[in-house]
Amino acid sequence: MVKIDVSMTLAEAVDAHPTMAREFERLGLDYCCGGGRTLAEACALIGIDPTAFVAELVARVPNGSDAPAWTTMSADVLVDHLEATHHRYLWDEMPRITALVDKIVAVHGVRHPELVDIAACYAQIRGDLEPHMLQEERALFPMIRELAASTELPSFHCGTLRNPISVMLSEHDAVGGLLARLRGLTNGYVAPTDGCASYLACFSAMAGLESDTHVHIHKENNVLFPLVVRLEAERTAMARA
Repeated sequence: MVKIDVSMTLAEAVDAHPTMAREFERLGLDYCCGGGRTLAEACALIGIDPTAFVAELVARVPNGSDAPAWTTMSADVLVDHLEATHHRYLWDEMPRITALVDKIVAVHGVRHPELVDIAACYAQIRGDLEPHMLQEERALFPMIRELAASTELPSFHCGTLRNPISVMLSEHDAVGGLLARLRGLTNGYVAPTDGCASYLACFSAMAGLESDTHVHIHKENNVLFPLVVRLEAERTAMARA
């Protein structure tokens, strides 16, 4: 029997059973930036019965599924995974989506003026994510690797790593809000009936980007960052002993 109850947080549920991410996405439950909410609290926000929802989840999630590898990775291995998996995906996919957006705006913009807002929203998402990832790859992640490799507390120019982490958390919230706006502008990424193949491909790619970014942010907000804070606290305690 899958162990799920209404007191679990959304983040805990996804870490225990990654397939839950799809169920939460289906209902618009925010398990990345809002991963600290319990299932009961999240259900209350959207007006559904938590007990019935948990029973539905238990029925949908395969029994005996193992916790994903990211939940047991060390901090340095996890940042390598994030760069190789989610950062690489975004660096490759965002330019492709930009080209698709430009194409459908040029072809369909007159008949679908809402594409102007869609294009602007997507441009803002890309404009936020690119410098954010660079900051992680060039500054935060190297410091996390140094912390993980050290038996003592390294000296960082930012002081505690909680400082850059707080900035990353704030930026994640902003991107989460933009993704929600993009979903609304695209009617849940449903292309209009007169949409061409490029229109369909663009909206499908946007949906994929949203889904991957939610998992990406979840891994950082709810797994990596708490792990780094604990690791830094351990190094600090050792230094003071």
